[in-house]
Amino acid sequence: TMLWLLSSLLFAALASGHVQAAYKPGSRVVNGEDAVPYSWPWQVSLQYESNGAFYHTCGGTLIAEDWVMTAGHCISSSRTYRVVLGEYDRSVEEGSEQVIPINSDDLFVHPKWNSNCVSCGNDIALIKLSQSAQLGDAIQVAYLPAAGDILPNKEPCYITGSGRLYTNGPLPNKLQQALLPVVDYAHCSSQWWGSSVKETMVCAGGDIHSGCNGDSGGPLNCPATDGTWEVHGVTSFVSSLGCNTLKKPTVFTRVSAFIDWIEETIASH
Repeated sequence: TMLWLLSSLLFAALASGHVQAAYKPGSRVVNGEDAVPYSWPWQVSLQYESNGAFYHTCGGTLIAEDWVMTAGHCISSSRTYRVVLGEYDRSVEEGSEQVIPINSDDLFVHPKWNSNCVSCGNDIALIKLSQSAQLGDAIQVAYLPAAGDILPNKEPCYITGSGRLYTNGPLPNKLQQALLPVVDYAHCSSQWWGSSVKETMVCAGGDIHSGCNGDSGGPLNCPATDGTWEVHGVTSFVSSLGCNTLKKPTVFTRVSAFIDWIEETIASH
């Protein structure tokens, strides 16, 4: 029966270590919606210290029990950081959060990232946690795509984050999500962004939803064929005209272009 097949497939997925996000499409990011609690369990909040308090600056993705992937532009060598995992509503103590300090020499920004040339690409960084995350319902490791994997046009991906709800607007308490269909490189480079977009990037959205300040570094979550999710993008930039500029899709670092660098960095540290 179909039911047996589905349940056995689900069991096989769980048994093989594949994590299925609880989120089903239809169930801020600009014009986003509150995510289902803990439905994106690899989402992290990167926070920096100022005068004894910590403040959300970027999102990130847990890609191993002791490694987080974020954007290069999220990291400043002069700042002290921590990572918060298992966070859904920042205004309340939920009991699921894990706060892990970061040692200053465990920040690895891509060597070709240049803050004076965002459109040159390489906006990616890895952070080694000072202790391993304890995995559970609210905290899971993300799956990354195969090296070189390119998403088709209009692939239904989701941006998630705690970035501003609109340009210069407030940060939400609850994790936001929004459907951002992929705009393939041919369309994005010719019609919307021109030469600002490189083949090592992914464009998504450009209609009523977009990323905004504070979403940087967070994941672009795309459905894999087996019902799981893969993180194909690291949120990088939006239009200087504002977060929700029509025909200016949110631009992400394409994770599949950096798999070798990610694996080498983890292996050597």
